[in-house]
Amino acid sequence: MAETTHTSREQLLETAARLFYEHGYRAIGVDAIVAESGIGKMTLYRHFSSKDELIVAYLNEADAQFWAWFEAAIRPHEGAPHDQIVALFESAARLASAPACHGCAFQNAAAEFPALDHPGHQVALAHKQAVRGRMRDLAAQAGAREPEVLADQLLLLMDGAWIAKRMFGRKNPAQSIAQAATVLLEAQLPPKNRRAKAK
Repeated sequence: MAETTHTSREQLLETAARLFYEHGYRAIGVDAIVAESGIGKMTLYRHFSSKDELIVAYLNEADAQFWAWFEAAIRPHEGAPHDQIVALFESAARLASAPACHGCAFQNAAAEFPALDHPGHQVALAHKQAVRGRMRDLAAQAGAREPEVLADQLLLLMDGAWIAKRMFGRKNPAQSIAQAATVLLEAQLPPKNRRAKAK
């Protein structure tokens, strides 16, 4: 029985995640999730008391997936924060050209639920604050004079990449974000730490 319950919850969440990400939160109702998943509405409400609770569950899953991607991008350059930042944005550029990328689930949630007290908005905001903090840590480790300023710039750059993918499709301006991130990073470093040298 426990296995069946787990399977139905995961199936509902997987279906909701795909539909929410591709089509938006307001465009997809509970009936569409039920029809697509093949799982009854009563079962859905046993797992998730409301659509908002399902949205929050999806955003929490998206958060975990984001951090797995983030850590995988920087792990090969452990101990070299400068290279980690550049590698992160190289990975973001590749992701922004992938067919499976439909932008940022958290940006979408904040846009569709602008009220600051909406559960979906709160999860989205917490995610972005965490990303901002991680960027700040990397910026500080890399020797940036103003880590918070650089972190804000990098966050806006990354968010711009996700918007570009949603707006333009696969061929979008995000392909140059690693170069832009490098310029921002180098501008924050003392001359002795800069790596962008003309050859």
